[in-house]
Amino acid sequence: MEDRRDRLRALGELLRRLRKDAGLTGKDLALRAGVAQPTISRIETGQLLPVPETVDRLVEALGLDEVGRGELDALLVRLRDEVSRLKGGLAGREAANAARLRSARRVVSFQSAMIPALLQTAEYARLALAFGRGVDEEDAAKAAAVRVEAQAVLFESGREFSFVLTEGAVRTWPGSPALMRAQLDRLVQVSTLPHVEVGVVPWSTAAPGFPLHGFTIYDGSVSVVECLTGDLTLSEPGELAAHGDTFATFAAAAVYGKGLRDLLVQIGADYQELAIRLS
Repeated sequence: MEDRRDRLRALGELLRRLRKDAGLTGKDLALRAGVAQPTISRIETGQLLPVPETVDRLVEALGLDEVGRGELDALLVRLRDEVSRLKGGLAGREAANAARLRSARRVVSFQSAMIPALLQTAEYARLALAFGRGVDEEDAAKAAAVRVEAQAVLFESGREFSFVLTEGAVRTWPGSPALMRAQLDRLVQVSTLPHVEVGVVPWSTAAPGFPLHGFTIYDGSVSVVECLTGDLTLSEPGELAAHGDTFATFAAAAVYGKGLRDLLVQIGADYQELAIRLS
């Protein structure tokens, strides 16, 4: 709890500094952002965690560059993660992730062992959220519903999404071959959206490096690694650069468009054959 209070105070001090650097009073900022002046005051005094819509308005009103936005995002991500833990359960954590998604304009995700959260079917999401965590079925189902609902951002204009997976991620089947065939269909459908790029590095291509873990980068300012015990949030420049370089390296080795669809058709046929053998 004390860490959360400290971060709320740090957020308030940061907003106050950014406002003063912009030459604005609290009243000026409130008018520019279209929010109530008491809201600005409560944020600056560490009494209020702003919702993503308010943050977007403040960023625009302050005219923040990428560095300023990154500094703000780093604090907000940590605060929202802590709030989700206080609420308890996986559904709370997924709600915090959804808030992060709504505030992001560009998302890039690399995964070497699983389908990215934004591309998961409901059943795949339920299994992915429950695996290795010892959670109850009801909590996992609620969290999966929140995760799937958050995928609506994929269809919103003004956003960009890039996903790169290894073939190993596509061939790791947590439930059944039938579940994975439905998941493959989902990948094909999403890959046709104009502002969404999906690529898979086939096993027949030499890996450009060791894919030790997956990650998702939001607006180039925060990278989140999904772990069994929670999410690891990274914001140091060196960490972000390493993840950005890794993404670019694997993206260059991936197949897209027709090559992607041909690969997924072959994998789907393998799952069909596997289902016949298992039955």
